[in-house]
Amino acid sequence: MIEYELVRSKRKTLAVQVTREGRVIVRAPLRLAKYRIERFVAEHTDWIVRALADQQSRRAAHPEPDEAKQAELIRRAKIELPSKVQHYAKLMNLYPTGLKITSARTRFGSCSGKNSICFSWRLMDYPEPAIDYVVVHELAHIAHKNHGPQFWALVERYLPDYCARRAMLRE
Repeated sequence: MIEYELVRSKRKTLAVQVTREGRVIVRAPLRLAKYRIERFVAEHTDWIVRALADQQSRRAAHPEPDEAKQAELIRRAKIELPSKVQHYAKLMNLYPTGLKITSARTRFGSCSGKNSICFSWRLMDYPEPAIDYVVVHELAHIAHKNHGPQFWALVERYLPDYCARRAMLRE
């Protein structure tokens, strides 16, 4: 049997999640019988085992940097990202209202509804073409707030090889 953390709430469905840290969380309705939850976990054991292995290999491939390495990545992000944003913003004629460097773990960049862009300093641990891809991707969100065909056409106009660059982020 798989060990899991049970979170009950006012929901109607059962769900299982494997966190980046390798914890298994099962979310269940408040009054659902324990045997039904256990049966659900048993039915999803194969998926949970695969997800745990996947998270373990991701952590091994990208371990948390020590303090010195983290400080260096933050320093580089503060120097390099604003100039990259400026370069591509001018090229694309899309200008963000703000730029922040964050410690986000689950996304390399984001663009708010008010066109302010955030980048994780963790992005700086990836190859330059991948960094440029994230910059162009977030700037494209100023024009298109979704991942529809027009969004991808805009990204492709400035980075025809964006698929290869994006793949670098997954390696």
